[in-house]
This record gives sequence, structure tokens and C-alpha cells, in this order.
Amino acid sequence: MTPFSEVIGHAAVVSLLTSELENPAHAYLFVGPSNVGKALIAREFAAHLVGGDDPDAVRRAVEAKHPDVIVVAPEGRSSITVDQARSVVSSAVLAPLEANTKVYLFEEASMLNDEAANALLKTIEEPIHSSSFLLVADSENDLPSTVASRCRTIVFGRVSESDLVAGLVKHGVEPDRALEAAKISGGRPGLALALATEPAVAAYRDAWMSVPAEVTDHPGDAYRLVGDVLDATEPLLDAIKRRQADELALHHPDGNAPRTFIDRQQRELSRASDALYVTGLELLASFYRDTAAAQLGAEVVNADVDVTLLTRLDVPTAVARAERVFGAIEALEANQRPNLALASLFVDLGQDA
Repeated sequence: MTPFSEVIGHAAVVSLLTSELENPAHAYLFVGPSNVGKALIAREFAAHLVGGDDPDAVRRAVEAKHPDVIVVAPEGRSSITVDQARSVVSSAVLAPLEANTKVYLFEEASMLNDEAANALLKTIEEPIHSSSFLLVADSENDLPSTVASRCRTIVFGRVSESDLVAGLVKHGVEPDRALEAAKISGGRPGLALALATEPAVAAYRDAWMSVPAEVTDHPGDAYRLVGDVLDATEPLLDAIKRRQADELALHHPDGNAPRTFIDRQQRELSRASDALYVTGLELLASFYRDTAAAQLGAEVVNADVDVTLLTRLDVPTAVARAERVFGAIEALEANQRPNLALASLFVDLGQDA
């Protein structure tokens, strides 16, 4: 079984991790933007650490059915607790059940509270030969520096549009659909895969790209536009909910899924929702970027946009509005409510429009 053969993009990371399988470190920290595939690749890395050349063992590990891959998930929606961390520390000294090593996989390591992270510190500082740790987070700053500094850090970036299209086509997606999904996924392969077959993808992009021509300084118009972009987002979230329902039926056909499974799906949906809002804002910013680029003789990103729309603002105003859009992204990442952040943005963009 070829490691990481189904991964879309991340060629440098895949090459590095493939070589790491020969002589793995005792602890890894996978960091990078949300929804770029860190957890998926971490799970496959864990599977090959325990499964080696045995395809059945690798498959079971990927499906979280191997006894030597232990996924440590938050209890409830708040955090991974100190009691969970102490349980990991206690079991890490025990021998693996099947493989030569066992792996503790923290797919949401940013949810380790400080006590839990500190409880793990000694075990990570003084590695146990038969145990490895894989931690996945958006940033090294999500963990205490004492923990992060003792892990080998693997940095993920977003995937280029061309790599996304190629990967989606390899997964059987029609090229036109692949391109549409790549354009709205913001370099996030998992999101692109989830949305690649959804006809609503084009409408979602159209809704965001139509904003500059419709903004005014009137709050009523701003909230109408907010409703438009939120309405365009809902079918894409519904597609993710359908995939989650399929996952639930596959792993828990009796419908009796544990609370941790349900909570994980809810957190996944919340992250996908956040990613779609950010992606929409990035599309909007790209319009203002194109406005400046077209007037300066540079190449535009959105070649399908009517060029006459790109001449309505002068370059300094276009640049200022792009910066204002990025400010809205920061507001969302600081947990401001989307409808309020977007309404405020659209009123600002409509000043003197």
C-alpha cells in the first residue's frame, strides 16, 4: 500500500512524512489552517506507523478500528481534560496489543486545556519506545510552548487551485465541477471534496462576487445582502450534513453513536461553516484585488468578471476595501457573529459606492 496516495496536494509534506516512516520521532505536531487535511494525513501517518506493510492493519487503523491507534477526542464540546491526559500517560507505558508501536492521535489538540497539556509534558519529554504522539492544531500557539517545542512540527499550507483540480479529477469529479469547487474551497481539499458534486457551488460564488455591485451605505441593503450570501451557504452546509449522515450510518448503523462521535461531527460542521464564510470573504477580497490589478496592468484572478465592473473604483479605494474585507475575516475568527460582521462590512463597502 502506497502511503498517502489519496491525499490531494501537500506534496512536500507527503514526501517528508513518507521518509519519516523509516525512522519516526516520538511526537509530532501538525499545524496549519483549518480544513486543509491535517487530521486526515495524521490519521494515515498513524495507520502506517502501526500497520507497516500490512494493508489490512493500515486499513483498520485508518478506520479507527486498530487497537494500537488511540484517538483522544474532547469529552463534550469544551476540552480534552486532565483526566483524559492522565489516562493516556498511564496507558502509554503498556505494550502495544498488535503492532510494534502504538500511536496516540489528538486530532483536536488545540482543545487540550492547560492542565491536560502539562500532564502530557513529561511523557512527551521522556519518550517511551513503544508509544508515539500525533497532535493536530491550527497553530503552535494553541499549545503551551513546553509541549510544542518537544514535538517535530509539520507545517501545512493551503493547496493550490491547480493541485485541487487535479486531485478532484483523480477522485472522479468532472473537470468543470472540480474547477468550481477548487475556486470556492480556499485551498482546503476536504471542503473541495465535500462540495465538488454540489450544483449550488456556482450560486455560492456568484452570490459573493455580486456583492460589490450591490452594496450601499443603507443598513437595510446590507442585511439583505447578508441574507443572500447566507442563503447561498446553506445548501453547501446541507451537503456536509448529508456526508456526516452517511458516516454515521456506516460506523453506527443502529443509530446509537457515542456522544463523542456526535460532538466531533458538530465541531466539524462548525469549522466547515467558518471556512465557508472565510472563503466567501476571500472571494470578495479577490474582486477588489482584481480591480486594482486590472487598472495596473496585472493579471486578474477572476477572469469571468465583467471588466467594466473593475473600473468603478480607483486603485487606492479598491485596496482599502480589500483590507476592510480582511478585517472582517479577523472579526469572524475572533468569534463575532457572522450576520453582524458581514452587515457592518457591507455598509462600509457601500460608502460612496
